[in-house]
Parts: sequence; structure tokens; C-alpha cells
Amino acid sequence: MMVNSTLSYFILGGYMDVGNLRYLCFMLTALLYISIVFVNILLIVIICLNRSLHEPMYLLLCSLFVNELYGSTGLFPFLLVQILSDIHTVSVPFCFLQIFSLYTYANIELCNLAVMSYDRYLAICYPLQYNTCMTFNKVFLFIIVVWFYSFVRCIINISLNIQLTLCGNTINSLYCHNYLVVKLACSDTKVNNIYGLFGVVLSIVVPLLPILFSYMKILKVCFSGSKQTRQRAVSTCTPHLVSLLNFSCGAFFEILQTRLDMTGVPEVLRVILSLYVSVLQPLLNPFMYGLQMSKIRNTCKHLLSGKLLTGHRDLMQSPFMAYPIPFPLECPKDQYWDPSS
Repeated sequence: MMVNSTLSYFILGGYMDVGNLRYLCFMLTALLYISIVFVNILLIVIICLNRSLHEPMYLLLCSLFVNELYGSTGLFPFLLVQILSDIHTVSVPFCFLQIFSLYTYANIELCNLAVMSYDRYLAICYPLQYNTCMTFNKVFLFIIVVWFYSFVRCIINISLNIQLTLCGNTINSLYCHNYLVVKLACSDTKVNNIYGLFGVVLSIVVPLLPILFSYMKILKVCFSGSKQTRQRAVSTCTPHLVSLLNFSCGAFFEILQTRLDMTGVPEVLRVILSLYVSVLQPLLNPFMYGLQMSKIRNTCKHLLSGKLLTGHRDLMQSPFMAYPIPFPLECPKDQYWDPSS
């Protein structure tokens, strides 16, 4: 029996023997990581330096891009080292550190998307009250709460797992997973299981509530309006919905992999599914929002053409100008500005 005090490393059993192809895999993985770092840092710098982007929506996007960097850094350097290694092992402290990094990344991602959905709800349904409801300070407080809550929740989770007595050290994965480490335990895991279920409710169900509420309200406004109104609303919410659905699918694949017997699934497919959310999400978000949002897109063009970030005063300061479409939508009459007043 191996006790935690004597267990010094875990063996990662998810790697295949690809021979000299490891160098190609290393180059592709390094290229992906460099691309993720470049596009996310580029958009963070653009939002921070351009005064016209110092608005609630872009502050939420900045938090999202910082989180992509955080999650990618918790995975990609580790993968690069493992790809070139003949023996795929990881020390116990680093394994728990990686679990903490990846799990906080996932929590922050979903909670950040939940706040963004509420932001879209206010911007679409209450355009005149938007600047009052979503002030800079309120959004900043939302972001602090999201990050603090995610860190505290994962610290409690890791603290419970460190106390477990482990009877094995082989993890059938490319990187460390909380559930797979708990499966190695031969001591009582009742407390871990209870907290795990409680954590699922906090991490998934609670963020989904504002998302469902927001989109139910948005749909209600859309279907009570004209066809043009519906088309504009769909265009407005497309980046957020694509990001949310992609992350949900990736998280679902990852949960299936860790909890079901995947021995019948081809190894290459298992590798792709295990890296799906960690690779595609950090690349998808910058390109979706960078290409869809006119103010960010125009600023990128100015930056890449060598011009200074002047703030683009010619762009309207409406919460809807994040998207290249006219607004506001058809909302209750008392929400509109009366030009005769």
C-alpha cells in the first residue's frame, strides 16, 4: 500500500509511442501554444490601451482572455516536456498544481460566460439602463468574485485529495485529473464524493441559471419583434453562444473520458477528445470576438498597420457597437428614449 507521504510521482498512461513523430507533435503543440499566447495577449493589450474599449463588455472579455492564457500555461508547457520524454511521469506536488490550474480555469471560464450572458441580456433588453446597471465598478466586482470563488473552491478540493491514501500511481491520461487521482485512493472517499457532487452543482448548475434566464428573456424579446429584430439578436449573441457551446461540448467529452471505460475507443481519438477544450477554446474565443466585434477588429487593423491606438472616437459608445449591427432591439416602450421629451 502506498501512502501519500511515500508517493513521489504519478505515471501518465495516456501517451502513445509515436517514434520520431514526437518531434512533429512537439512542433505542432508548440505552434498552437505560441498562437494562443500571441492572440490572447494581443487582444488584452488592445483592450487595456484603447480608451474606447474601457467598457463593461470589454472588461469581461479581457478577463476571458487572461483566463485562456492561465489555462493554456497550466497545460501546454507540461505537454511539450512530456512529448519529448521517454518516461511519462509527473511529481505529486506538480500534479496537484496542474489539477488546481486546469480546474480553476474551467470554473472561471463558465462563470465568466455566465456574467457575459447577463451583460448581453441587459444590453439587448434594457439599452437605455445598460450603463446604469453594468457600471465599470460592478463588472470589476463580478470578475473578482468569479476568480476568488473559483480559486477557493479548488483549494478546498485539492486539500481533501491530498489527505487521501493512494494505492497506485498510474493515471490513464495525458495530464493530471482530479477524478482519476481520487480513483487511486484506497481510503475512505465519502467526504470527497459528497464535496464533488456539491462542487458539480456550484460549478455547472449555478452558472447555467443566469445563462438560461438571460437567453429566455432575449428570446422573448426577439420573438415579440420583427424578423429583422430576430436576425440582429442572433448576430449579436453568436460569438457568446459559439464559445459557450464549444466549452460545454469539450467539458462533456472530458467528463465522459474520465468516468467511462474508453478502451474500445481508438487512442488517437481519445487524445483529440482529451485536448479538445484545452486547445480549441483558447483559440476560438480570441478569433470569434476579435473578428465579430467591430471596435476590436478596427483597432487590430490600426495596430497592425502601425498606427497608434487613438481610441476611435468616431465609433459610437453604445454597448451594442461591440457588434457590427444597428441596435437597439424592440423592447418594452418604457425602455426607449422619447425624442419629444
